[in-house]
Amino acid sequence: MNEDRLTSLALGFLRGPGSNARTILGLAGPPGAGKSTLARHLVAEVERAEGPGTAAYVPLDGFHLSGAQLDRLGLTHRKGAPATFDAHGYVALLRRIAADRFQDIYAPDFDRTLDEPVAARHVIRPHTRLVITEGNYLASTDTPWPDARRLLRELWYVHTDDHVREERLLGRHRDGGRDEATARHWVTGNDHPNGEYVKPGRALCTRTVPGTGVIDGFASGTGQG
Repeated sequence: MNEDRLTSLALGFLRGPGSNARTILGLAGPPGAGKSTLARHLVAEVERAEGPGTAAYVPLDGFHLSGAQLDRLGLTHRKGAPATFDAHGYVALLRRIAADRFQDIYAPDFDRTLDEPVAARHVIRPHTRLVITEGNYLASTDTPWPDARRLLRELWYVHTDDHVREERLLGRHRDGGRDEATARHWVTGNDHPNGEYVKPGRALCTRTVPGTGVIDGFASGTGQG
């Protein structure tokens, strides 16, 4: 199985009974697993097959709290942890995406250069039929994440070996301006506990998909793969 199999699964949501409805597919997984890479790939492939605007991307990272709010809350050192997201705002956007087929709906993103969320970078058009959303905590059992999960047609867990994720995260932090020691401290003290918090949610996901580079494997079934 490979990326083409995952694309076929995504395209399958747009065909058959009920295919005119808007479908939201979720991707969960720990930091550095490759969720955003997979989401963007699937959106591009669905649009290539079905036409521009038929798929859209909504990242949870757009709901990061700003630096000013993290400072106010004393959470700057935990940026990326569950408490550092506007989770209720994210759920509210998913509800609107599921219900509103008449207006353009704008979704925020996270700009790694600015290290801040930015508004309205993504758009869901009235004719958009598949929305792919991804984020670390979509499979969490803590409030309000189950409310988000109930809006999803399926939730896939993106799995990548820990050592691969660590190298990706180190590179991400170095690219963001941190020196080697600071980058390693951030991965150990922040990314690692966030990832461990995410992992139990795998058992609640529809299927597990690989997130290592070129996808060369696939496992279906709850908590498998």
